[in-house]
Order: sequence, then structure tokens, then C-alpha cells
Amino acid sequence: MIVRGLLTALALAAAIPSAMAAPVEVTRFHTPDTIAALGRSAVAVVAAPGTDGASLETRVWLQAVEAELAGLRFASATPGAADCFAEVRVERQTERTERRHGPVTVGVGGSTGGWHSGVGLGVGFNLGGGPRALVHSHLAVTIRSRATGQALWEGRADNTERDGANLAAVDQAAPRMAHALFSGFPGTSGATITVK
Repeated sequence: MIVRGLLTALALAAAIPSAMAAPVEVTRFHTPDTIAALGRSAVAVVAAPGTDGASLETRVWLQAVEAELAGLRFASATPGAADCFAEVRVERQTERTERRHGPVTVGVGGSTGGWHSGVGLGVGFNLGGGPRALVHSHLAVTIRSRATGQALWEGRADNTERDGANLAAVDQAAPRMAHALFSGFPGTSGATITVK
């Protein structure tokens, strides 16, 4: 009976779902005129002014945006030959927070024997408690006309994942957030959507 209870407790712990990807909140801005002007221009993906475009992390985000634009059939171009620039800005912050609820414990008890005799067993799985760190990621892309500097399309995406989780790593976050940002391009201007 005790062994059966222990196996049940272990099964319950195994059934607890692993961390799933947090949704990405996306907002886009444009007008019919700016989208018409954008057409299917040749676009150069560049780091936004004031951003270190040479860093490895920035390059990962630029490549993710470039891949999404290519999927939308925009031609890739060098800055000197482009019709438009897609300016990419990324901000990432880590925040430590205190959990509001105590740890969750899964326990099993068993007893055997007669009056005044018994054997008890408790198994605990600490599923929470203590501080945790969250990574907030913000991706903003502005597509500008090279000739006029006018913003033809703007979009931003926000996501929060647990620090240390695979989904918080740049190589995971960048393509997922870029894909969410350009999902349903050009999108409804001014509307905020949630992409899972």
C-alpha cells in the first residue's frame, strides 16, 4: 500500500506540465497610404540608431527579422541598394520577484498494523517558493522609406519568460517574437493582439 502510494505521488509530480511558452503581445501601426508606399520594397534590416549592431545578440535579432521579411517576399538588400530600412531595436531586462504563494507540496500518507501501531510515509515536491527572476523582452521594428525617412510600418512585440528557461534564451526568443510580430502582416493598425 505504501509503495503504491509512493508511485502515485511520483506519477502526480510527473504529470505537472512543464513550463510553456508565454504569449507574445503584438501591436502594429500603419495607414493604407504607407502600406501602399511600402509595396514589396527591397528592405535592408539594420540596428536602430543608438543600438550596437555589431554585437552577437543583436545579430540574432536582425537575422530573425530578416527571415520573417523574406517569408513575406520582401527582397533583402544592402543599405546602399535598399528602398527601405527595417530598423530593429531590442530591450531585455531581468527582474527578480517574490512569489506571493508558498510552495506547493504533493504528499502521500500510508498506515498499517493494528491499534496504536502504524507506519506513515510523506513525500513532498517543492514546486515553488522563494524569489524568481523573469526576463522581459521588447522587440520594436520600424520600416522607413530610404528616400523620405517616413515610417511606413511600425510594430512592437513584448514577452516575459522565466530566467534560465530555454524559451528566454536569445536564440529561442528572437525567432519566436519576430514571427509573432509579422504574423498576419501588416496587421490591424493600433490593435494589440496576443500570439501564443
